[in-house]
Amino acid sequence: MGALPYDAVLCDLDGVLRLWDDHMTGLDRAHGLPAGTLAGGAFRPERLQPAITGRVTDQQWRAAVAEDLAGVCGSADRARALCAAWAQQTGRVDHEVLTLLTAVRRRVPVVLVTNATTRLESDLAALGLTGALDAVVNSARIGVAKPDPEVFRIAARRAGVPVRRCLFVDDTESNTAAARALGMAVLHYRRADGLRAALAPLTAAPAAGL
Repeated sequence: MGALPYDAVLCDLDGVLRLWDDHMTGLDRAHGLPAGTLAGGAFRPERLQPAITGRVTDQQWRAAVAEDLAGVCGSADRARALCAAWAQQTGRVDHEVLTLLTAVRRRVPVVLVTNATTRLESDLAALGLTGALDAVVNSARIGVAKPDPEVFRIAARRAGVPVRRCLFVDDTESNTAAARALGMAVLHYRRADGLRAALAPLTAAPAAGL
């Protein structure tokens, strides 16, 4: 392991391993609303932050978003219908990324590190990702969210390696900047080919004992 560039890979979920294909805009359109309506209601900091730090459940978050959007939607029933359709979606796995991470797991631990709500576990099950990573760090379960440095420290401990021996992969620059400040190697994710290049020393390395 000492010859490898990293002893663990810490990887984001949304925008890296899971893709959403602009699903919220599609829901806005289907419900006759301006583009950005649902995302604007769901991701306001005062709504999102309690959900991704576990102060409210996923169900409570979505119910509050529906209440907020009742006026914009024209009625509470329409707002609830919009949020119910939103809740049915789980995104899709980027199988190219999953294949890369699976290969890396033969060499070093891979830990999922995500700002998520209390329904993350059921989403991972629906996506077929339960057990696909060595550990999961969900902000809603630990009470702090990226880019708080404690998230990265917890993830490194879950991996069982020092912070400075981790590669952190995320599509949000503020998160990679925070990880870099702790001494982690980072990849600001844009495409799978960039991830493949960053992981090449791990996927090419011979397995221990071979």
